[in-house]
Amino acid sequence: MKMVNDIAIQVGMILFTVLMFLYMNDIPRKITDKIRLRLNRANLAAKRHFVHGAQLLAQARSPDTPSSKVLSLAKTAAEEADKALSLDPKDAASHIFKALALDLQGFRTSALDSFDAALSPLAVKSLSDDERSDALEDRVG
Repeated sequence: MKMVNDIAIQVGMILFTVLMFLYMNDIPRKITDKIRLRLNRANLAAKRHFVHGAQLLAQARSPDTPSSKVLSLAKTAAEEADKALSLDPKDAASHIFKALALDLQGFRTSALDSFDAALSPLAVKSLSDDERSDALEDRVG
């Protein structure tokens, strides 16, 4: 009986040592990060489309851009926004980005619809208070 208690204590100490080693080297966090990365691939692709489209929109709004290229850049930016929205439809930033691209093309009513989608209860949760007020201001202006 005494030997069983000693073995149980030794197994417990070894298990405690292994767990402490794992937590000291952040191995559980690394494993969960890898799992989270695999689950969020669509989110990463949506962000990639968002960033690429934002660069195109910034280029289209630049005063150095010739007026002949502005509409094509804005149209490409709107297409990138559509790609981002197809991957993550609850992202309000993509809706706002699409609205800005449509507004630059002259499609004011479609831009208002995109602003309304960005400010809908499903999407507005992803915006901070400042971003929400900026979106409302853009919608009005």
